[in-house]
Amino acid sequence: MARITFSCLPASWYCSVSLLSLGCAPRQRLLLLLLLLTCTVLFLLSSYHHPLWGPRHPIRASVNKYLSLAESMEATNLQDPALNYGVVVDCGSSGSRVFVYYWPPHNGNPHTLLDIRQMKDRERKPVVKKIKPGISTLAQTPEKANVYLQPLLNFAAAHVPRVKHKETPLYILCTAGMRLLSDSQQAAILEDLVTDVPMEFDFLFSHSHAEVISGKQEGVYAWIGINFVLGRFDHAEEEDATVEVTTGSTHQQPISRRRTVGIMDMGGASLQIAYEVPSAVTFSSPQEEEAGKSLLAEFNLGCDVDKTQHVYRVYVTTFLGFGGNMARQRYEDLVVNSTLASNRLLGSQTGLSQDNPSLDPCLPLGLSDTVARDGRTLHLRGQGDWSRCQSAVHPFLGLHNGTMSPRGIYQAPIDFSNSEFYGFSEFYYCMEDVLRIGGMYDSLKYARAATDYCGTQWSTLKQRLDSKLFSQQADVTRLKYQCFKSAWMYEVLHSGFRFPKDYPSLKTAQLVYDKEVQWTLGAILFKTRFLPLRDLQQEVFRQSHPSWLRSSFLYNHHLFSVCVLVVLLAILLYILRLRRIHQREQRQSEVLDLLWVEEGEALLA
Repeated sequence: MARITFSCLPASWYCSVSLLSLGCAPRQRLLLLLLLLTCTVLFLLSSYHHPLWGPRHPIRASVNKYLSLAESMEATNLQDPALNYGVVVDCGSSGSRVFVYYWPPHNGNPHTLLDIRQMKDRERKPVVKKIKPGISTLAQTPEKANVYLQPLLNFAAAHVPRVKHKETPLYILCTAGMRLLSDSQQAAILEDLVTDVPMEFDFLFSHSHAEVISGKQEGVYAWIGINFVLGRFDHAEEEDATVEVTTGSTHQQPISRRRTVGIMDMGGASLQIAYEVPSAVTFSSPQEEEAGKSLLAEFNLGCDVDKTQHVYRVYVTTFLGFGGNMARQRYEDLVVNSTLASNRLLGSQTGLSQDNPSLDPCLPLGLSDTVARDGRTLHLRGQGDWSRCQSAVHPFLGLHNGTMSPRGIYQAPIDFSNSEFYGFSEFYYCMEDVLRIGGMYDSLKYARAATDYCGTQWSTLKQRLDSKLFSQQADVTRLKYQCFKSAWMYEVLHSGFRFPKDYPSLKTAQLVYDKEVQWTLGAILFKTRFLPLRDLQQEVFRQSHPSWLRSSFLYNHHLFSVCVLVVLLAILLYILRLRRIHQREQRQSEVLDLLWVEEGEALLA
């Protein structure tokens, strides 16, 4: 017959019962059944909640969506206590802007970056505010720098939950305008900020959080921001284009990872280019090595300095005077000077009157224009010859030893067979505003469209503008200088940067995934790159503690209650056991007394 023996109890508690015919009293039998049931439930609960007792693993999404896809149109949920926040102030030359970012907890994968997104307000608009003029105007009154930024910081403080202020990093980064000031003037403005801002706001802010960044840093931040939005820092999948990356370590094997994109940005005054250099760079001379290393930035975006999965080597440089408007001014200066010099030499009057204009191949056919220099006015008449315009602008590239600059600025090699570039600002405007072929760049298609445009009569172009056949951004100024700028962009791309004319991987764009990508996004990504390491270390710390410390309070409370119940039942069983023993001894004593009485009566008889 099956039996259950409670051998784990002390000897005085020992009892053995049959499951079919319990030899205990009915009350004790019921209590034993309750004890058996309680132990069974406790065992099942322990098995069911085993994951709570073991190491916890962070919940990871099946797909790590990057900013452009994960960012919804909904307002940021400020009630979510798990969100983290960051504030970046861009102090530019014409004004300053503040951007507020947020990100959820890191997903626990040491190879992924923080999922930083721009905050949206209740109206689902990006949280950004701009003030004018630039902070560099305070060069003579640096003590007003804190007051100058207060509207921006008040704006940010109103959007970040107050309970999060002390853990929200604030970065004040100054660009071109401040770079024009002397070192002492820059230091005075920054000193006022690091002294007074902490007295007014509780943001996480220190001396290292306020700085004047170089053009190289600004270019790197822009490169980081665009590649992050495009998801190029994620792990490569089978269908993705990849590159083999060699690091500076001689013991490190090449890494195969997703191909990043290079960027080219042509503004009005300057031209900037930034791209990854995946292979180790060799230099032909010590001078070239010194110049090249100043233009190469190697940095680790990962959260662990010992890992190389997110180590990037980026070439970035800015060419001042190579922007579209500045290049046109340089061209006009040459046209005026050369025409006047020719007039003096030949004794002619070319360009000095509207009836005898100087012919300009870079203006649309039939367009009459004037250029004023040093009190003199030169009359121009457009020839609309795009091929001759190319030849005219080519010398302004200042090519020297195969580079784009007369100073011989080093340009790192580009693997045109395995690379991808995005062109912004003038690269996009030249293709889209008038020619309406923005997007993927095709040199033959572009050259044909530019040639046709330049050779079209000016009166016809104005009619097309009035009929709204061009983009909404197109105006008379764009029409006047489109021929020149299209030739300048073409020469910059193919003669300056030496892109092959059959290069298939250049895309011109104004927005990335319908969003304007600021360099401030790349800045906060770079500044917060080690925050995931802190979260991972905290997770390891939690996992190293006994498991019962990580169980929920509610579960521990119920478990404690069950244990108390078991102890009470055991005590009750013990009392009943003692009572039964006492009753049995009492019955035995009565039997012995009866036997003694009977034996005594027999002896008397």
